Amino acid sequence: MKVAQIENNNLVIKDRENETLNGRKGALVKVLGCGLCGSDIVKLKQHISKEGTVLGHEIVAQIIDINSDTNFKNGDVIVTSHHIPCGKCEYCKNGNVSMCRHFKETNIRPGGFSELVFVSEEHLQNVAYIKPENLSDDEAAFYEPLGCCIRAVKRANLKQNSTTLVIGLGSIGILMAQALRSFGMKVIGCDLISSRVELLHSFGIEAFNVNEMCESINVDCVFMTSGSDKALQTALKYVRDGGKILVFSSTPLNSGYGNNEIYYRELTVLGSYSPSPADLKDSYELLKNKEVKVKGLSTQYPLQQVQKAINDTLENKILKAYIKVNA
Repeated sequence: MKVAQIENNNLVIKDRENETLNGRKGALVKVLGCGLCGSDIVKLKQHISKEGTVLGHEIVAQIIDINSDTNFKNGDVIVTSHHIPCGKCEYCKNGNVSMCRHFKETNIRPGGFSELVFVSEEHLQNVAYIKPENLSDDEAAFYEPLGCCIRAVKRANLKQNSTTLVIGLGSIGILMAQALRSFGMKVIGCDLISSRVELLHSFGIEAFNVNEMCESINVDCVFMTSGSDKALQTALKYVRDGGKILVFSSTPLNSGYGNNEIYYRELTVLGSYSPSPADLKDSYELLKNKEVKVKGLSTQYPLQQVQKAINDTLENKILKAYIKVNA
């Protein structure tokens, strides 16, 4: 089988021995496609993942062999996430599911940028769903990233009709703004790229170029889906005293929040990382019911061009890449 694995800071196409069930409980799936996540790029560029790692986790795939007590069967086209919390540890009991040690250890094997992937029985039981017929494969691949956004909305713990600002209108920012609206929030979005501002407008959500924002904007919570220094300055400028800043982005290592800002203004700064099974269920329903719209957000690339997809993403040529693995 062909995979895209890390070699010398790039993703390179290699041949590997086919993945098989080999007596394990779960399913062998043929990956139809996999979304390129910002975290994949961070792992590659910041050397977080070792040589030979197969990245990718936002998969849409067809079951071709199965050994499972679930109702899934051969031929089913599914979406699934990659991590599963244990539900029993102190992290899980306190709602910090993405800090669960079991969560961090579980994954699809070897990774989404592979022609064949093993999905465990635990995945099938907790985070896998049949792909809705009214969604294309590239639309369904937003299942996991939208779940991440829903997780962030819930962690912010805002009152209904709170005013929120999403800074950075990449694919995650577009999803975050729609997720906030679906949870009953007033939403404003901003970005430096005019086409992205216009895109959010087309979804019926107020949006501005950062350089043209009204000085009087004062929001209950800022959702940082960009980690630039400019985004940090913008967040501090427009969050109200006593408000919140939700960080959903990697930030430069030398960035920081001035302690005096947090102290004197009684700001709450919190992070959000990865979704629980309940967040993913909400994501599935919002996508299936078209309450969050994702049509046209991604650009398709064949597996052989995955490195080009990364480069185009970094150069802001595209909003989101979807890698077609088995065309």
